[in-house]
Amino acid sequence: MLNMKINTKGRFTFPGGTHPPQSKDLTAESKIQPVPVGKQVAVMLSQHIGAVCQPLVRQGNMVQAGQKIGDCDAFVCAPVHSPITGKVKEIALRSHAVLGRSLAIVIDAYAYNPTKRPCPGFKDDLDENNYSAEQICNAVRQAGIVGMGGAGFPTRVKIEPNPRLPKETLIINGCECEPYITSDYRIMLEWTNQIIAGTKLARKASGCSKVFIGIEDNKPEAIEVMNTALKTHANNDDIKVVPVRTKYPQGGERQLIKAILKKDVPTGGIPPMIGVVALNVATVAAIAEAVVFDSPLTHRVVTVTGEAIANPGNFYVPIGTSVEELIEFCGGVTQKSAKVILGGPMMGIAIADLKTPITKTTNAVTVLTKKQIGRAKFARRQTPCIRCGRCLEVCPENLNPTKIAHAVKNNLLDVAENYYISGCMECGCCSYVCPANIELTGYIKTGKIFLAEQKKKKPE
Repeated sequence: MLNMKINTKGRFTFPGGTHPPQSKDLTAESKIQPVPVGKQVAVMLSQHIGAVCQPLVRQGNMVQAGQKIGDCDAFVCAPVHSPITGKVKEIALRSHAVLGRSLAIVIDAYAYNPTKRPCPGFKDDLDENNYSAEQICNAVRQAGIVGMGGAGFPTRVKIEPNPRLPKETLIINGCECEPYITSDYRIMLEWTNQIIAGTKLARKASGCSKVFIGIEDNKPEAIEVMNTALKTHANNDDIKVVPVRTKYPQGGERQLIKAILKKDVPTGGIPPMIGVVALNVATVAAIAEAVVFDSPLTHRVVTVTGEAIANPGNFYVPIGTSVEELIEFCGGVTQKSAKVILGGPMMGIAIADLKTPITKTTNAVTVLTKKQIGRAKFARRQTPCIRCGRCLEVCPENLNPTKIAHAVKNNLLDVAENYYISGCMECGCCSYVCPANIELTGYIKTGKIFLAEQKKKKPE
């Protein structure tokens, strides 16, 4: 029975931001369903920030479900594992949402591959003191866990103690501010004890003395469930659920830190520079599974959504499953579709190849209809900038998107750098509110690409 007296109204927020339509009703009530193993998976060797894994298997090798198939000795790296039992067909280039094309280990499934279900057995009795910080960090590293709500930074690097940058505060991110996506919301409702177990283990590993679980106040059920569960857990005195005000992009780690702690992460810096570790709820759930059950990260929850999807929902998917296969599992599409996005419509990446595999960082597949795209194109015909300043008002990083975009447009990359183009998180707020319909975020993304290419060409 939920405690209805729990305060679910969020007081904490950050400057800037906007309020796009949520569109979460399509999948918010859809429980997590396991997806059966298909005929083939393609496990990308690059699914994280840092060094790319090298294959540990060759064409023709037999592999078991959970077997490590790629790794690297670099500190900032995370191994990859096979989600299925089968035979390595080839190691070849496959479509990658960020890199364009990247190496993947393609595995043909054996006839017998039982459907993996979310890890059971988490109650309210986990004692994190049964594990040392070193044990937890090693288990996280061996399991190949990376940030599952963002760019995919290897989690072991985040939680490992560092005397030069001692960590004081752990923030668990349960905001999920992007429209359409509900995978983290369902995880909070259905895997509550597992999230708390992973939070306690991450706290022990990192040495943090304070823990905040930030959840947007448009998710009162998640706030109540998490608060109620915490009351039955031991060693929970320093773990607090913090309702934060619903606003996009509240789920950005810099914005969540600002909202809860009133601290700023330096531009170009990382949270540990101010003594903070930020982890997504799906990430801490994976930590619990890795430490307690020695289970590597081979599956993740993915929201498959959009008005065109026949049966939208939240699914427990083998990593390496193609987007095409996942959409087919949901009954295919019922309307003419114009765009398939990995992630949500604000920060997600549109893909051209439906053979693109699901990776550790794929939290959603969003399908937009031809009607939606056509209407948006008609409504967003570009006109000259009217100097209204709305983009400055909503920018969560306090930048001047118009000046950066104009600098990129005129190939003045040094000027764009002077306006802190690297500090842009590409949230899309500026493009969303621009009355002149200028694709400000698009210009900024292009400018970053040009700058990266320019720096590569410079002599050492």
